Amino acid sequence: MENDKTTPESASNEKSRRHQYWEANIRYLMILLAIWFFVSYGCGILLADWLNQFRIPGSGFRVGFWFAQQGAIYVFVVLIFVYVWLMNRLDRAYGVREDEG
Repeated sequence: MENDKTTPESASNEKSRRHQYWEANIRYLMILLAIWFFVSYGCGILLADWLNQFRIPGSGFRVGFWFAQQGAIYVFVVLIFVYVWLMNRLDRAYGVREDEG
């Protein structure tokens, strides 16, 4: 039977790995939220007038209007899938996958 007690060194190493995992998770969140902020606030509001000089081919909609009405929502949904993909990759790297049993 293996020794169930953890040494202070292994506990410290585990705490360090958890900290690294959490830092990577927060880094992903900040990057993805910054992209979403830029698309929704930047392209939909601040840059809308400049973007309105361009039109989406085949539809005639102005790009600034499109970002304000639909583009930010589409980007947000894509970012959700990107976050899931990144977190699955991070989980595999740190050995904390939910489907492992």
